[in-house]
Formats: sequence, C-alpha cells, structure tokens
Amino acid sequence: MTALRVGVDVGGTNTDAVVLDAADRVLARAKRPTSPDVTAGLRAALDAVLGEIGGRADEVTRVMLGTTHATNAILERRSLGRVAVLRLGAPATTAIPPLTGWPADLRRAVSAGEAVVGGGHFVDGRPIAPLDRAAIRRFLTEGGREADAVAVTGVFSPAGADQEREVAEIVRTELGAAVPISLSHEIGSLGLVERENATVLNAALYGVARDVTRALTDALAGRGLAPQTYFAQNDGTLMAVDHAARYPVLTIGSGPANSLRGAALLSGVSDAIVADVGGTSTDFGVLAGGFPRESAAPAEIGGVTTNFRMPDILAIALGGGSVVAGGAVGPRSVGYRITREALVFGGRTATLTDAAVAAGRGRVGTHPVPDLDGLAAAVRLADEMVADAVDRVSLGRGDRPLVAVGGGAFLLPDTIPGAGEVVRPPDADVANAVGAAIALAGGRSGTIVAGRTGRDAAVERAKREAADRAVAAGADPAAVEIVELSEVPLSYLEGPAVRVHVKAAGPLK
Repeated sequence: MTALRVGVDVGGTNTDAVVLDAADRVLARAKRPTSPDVTAGLRAALDAVLGEIGGRADEVTRVMLGTTHATNAILERRSLGRVAVLRLGAPATTAIPPLTGWPADLRRAVSAGEAVVGGGHFVDGRPIAPLDRAAIRRFLTEGGREADAVAVTGVFSPAGADQEREVAEIVRTELGAAVPISLSHEIGSLGLVERENATVLNAALYGVARDVTRALTDALAGRGLAPQTYFAQNDGTLMAVDHAARYPVLTIGSGPANSLRGAALLSGVSDAIVADVGGTSTDFGVLAGGFPRESAAPAEIGGVTTNFRMPDILAIALGGGSVVAGGAVGPRSVGYRITREALVFGGRTATLTDAAVAAGRGRVGTHPVPDLDGLAAAVRLADEMVADAVDRVSLGRGDRPLVAVGGGAFLLPDTIPGAGEVVRPPDADVANAVGAAIALAGGRSGTIVAGRTGRDAAVERAKREAADRAVAAGADPAAVEIVELSEVPLSYLEGPAVRVHVKAAGPLK
C-alpha cells in the first residue's frame, strides 16, 4: 500500500486540495469556493478530494495545510486572544511603549496590559540592567490573570535569550503551566519594536490555531482518518501541529510560499519568476534554488509592522474576477462570486476573465462573451500591469523564465517583457496545494556575534539550534540539512560584529 499525502491551501477566492503519491504525482484535485468562515470551504475541498480517490482514502498518512485563518483573524479583528505584553528593556526603550503605532481597534482587541521592566541586553550580550523580577511578578498579579496569553520581548534577545527564558518560568509559576507564552527570540529577528509586534500577534493567535486544528482534525475524523497533520510556514517549509500551536503567526505568508514551491515542482524550474493569478489578485515572487526569495523589508500585517521572515511577494490587484469598467481593470473584484457574476457564466459583470476569453486566451464558462467595447483595451492594460510587476521583481535580470500558476494563469500572455520563456506546467491551477503537500519541515536561528573571537563556535551553535527547530517542526533528525547561512556585518558599533542567520530543512520523519 502506497502512502498518500493531501495538500490543502485556503485562498481568498478558492480553497484547493490535491492528493499526491510517493512520487509526487497528482492523483486527485479539487477546487471549492472559500467560505466566509474559511473552515466550511476547507472541509468541502477536503471531502471532495478524498471522495475522488474513493477506497484509497485510508492510505492518506499526511495532510498539509496552508491557511488564511491567522491572516483573516488579524485583518478582521476577530477570535484574537487577550495578551499581557511584557518588555524587558528599562531604563532604556521607555520612550516608545509597547504597541505604539498599532491601530486603535486592534490594540483594544488584543492588549490585556503592557509593561516595560528592568532587563534586556546590549548587542554584545551584556545585560542592560538586572532583570526586575519583582516588577514582573507585580505586573502578572495585577493584570496577567485577565490575559489569555503572555508575550515577552527582551532588548537584543537574539544575542542572549536567558532573560526571556527566566521570565517564562516566572509566568508559569505565577499564572500556571496552561497559559501560553510567546518569546520574541523564537519569533522574530533584530529590531525591537517589529519583533515585539510579531511576538504579541503570535500570542493573540493561539486560540485561532487551536480552532483550525480542531476543524481539520474533525473533518478528517469524519472520514475515519487520523493522519499526521502539518501547517505550512511563511518560508515554504512545514511545521507539525504542536509546533504550529506555539508559532501560529508563522503561517501568515504560507499561501504565496506554497505557490512558489508548487510551481518549482510542477515546472521543474528552480530559478524563475512565478506569477500566481487568482480571482482577486496576482502574486509575483522569485524562486531561488527552489525556495521563495525572502523579503528584506519589514512585513506589515493588519496595520502592524513585523520582522519575521516572509516571501518577497509583489501583489497587484489583477485577477480573473477583476471588474472591467470605465477603461479600468480592478481593483474591485467579484472574487468567489465569479461563477455567478461574470459574463461567461451568464452574469452581468464584465471581468478580466471575460476579456481574456474574448481575446482567445482561454475557454472558460458556459456562455459566449458579448461584443462589448473596452474588453480588448482591458487585456492590453492588464498586460502592461503584468510587465511592470515583472520588471519590479526581476531586479534587472530579464533571462529568468516565468512560471504561470493559479486558476487565472491563462490570463497571462505568452510573451512578457522582462522575462524569458513563459512556462505553463500541468496542474498549475492547484500549484498552491501541491506546494503545501511537498514541503519540507524547517527551522531557523539567528544571533549576533560580537568581537573577533568565538565566531566559529557561535555559528555552530546557531546551526544546531536551527536544526533542532527543524526537528521540532517535524523533520527527520538524520536528514536535516543547513540550506541557508548568512552573515551580515553590523556597522556603527565599538567592535566588529556580525548578524548570523541560519535556516535548516529536511524531509518529514
């Protein structure tokens, strides 16, 4: 009996699911509209794809999920937990209190109180001040008992995490072992405010992670299945369910990362531009060695700036459901209502899908496209938007092939300025679900090495920590490899210092 894997990706318009065998062949596939509550669409897609393989459903040993649950919860300010926010940094950092700059409604939804107490480190790992344990206990006693979770952020904790770990022990003593704790050195990189923001969002999402895990488990149990389940991360790797329960914020960029990984497998191209054309938008990214190129800029989520690793994605408001009107294309889209509202489905709204069908780029729908003014101009305008986006992500390299994936891939022309060959692989419309199903388990580590001595030992520690985190995420300990190692010199310090970042990945155990 061959072990089968199911990949599921929840998008803004559709939820896609695929079944892959041990040789990464697509055995079954399904697309279902994403429901307003997300979970119903997930269950519908899962039921459809499992029903397609019939009696082989009991051969499914692993299910991998890329989901928008965390993103939607932040954007819609719903289902978020209340967080006690604790910063270790006084007497420094008090000029910018925690959650400064947050949208007022999100802050009201999340914050159960904030405090800045004595502690933190300099960049070389020396403590700024002794850890103020009494102030920590006082804060937890006065406000922490109303919180669903606690977020702890220390100044330069990537250079020395001992204080954050000690605070975690204090929290467990004061509030009990059942209260979730989010530690910033496990979430983000350098940059105090951005790392703190990511840590607080992570703590606020613990309940969301629990709910989606339960929904997935229940959907599988309804078919008598109990496979190993994994969640897709921002960087195109996976993490086991218990790991995702601790780090739900790391699932936020999983959709674009899945598409890039799926595009690499389906096309056989490991270095390329990828255009994922959906119903509402098109995401442009770059494959480097089969993995998504990562962004060096902070990521903004729901009005909050964070600094954990995200794919370098350029999204434009151009998709199959983009409304064509008044000589413009988008940004308004009919989204998941395209099968009711587009002209090719008997609706009354002209969309980019209608324009592409009229131009002969694809055959979609059940009705002929009426002869309307503006459809040809809409195709030309869309092509210009695509060419501009390709120019922005290519960074001057015009020889990379472009892999077209997503349900609206047929909208793209066969020749695009700034790119090489346009590749249209089989099963391109479910590349995101394929990417979820093939991903490796991964882990990261980052630190700062100050001074000329001890560099080699510090790098080796970072490698071990990244490998350990990959194993905790579900990787086979015997097959974990270091897939990325970067050292960035830090300027304007008294002595030489470098920032070290390590990424490890390996097949699932």
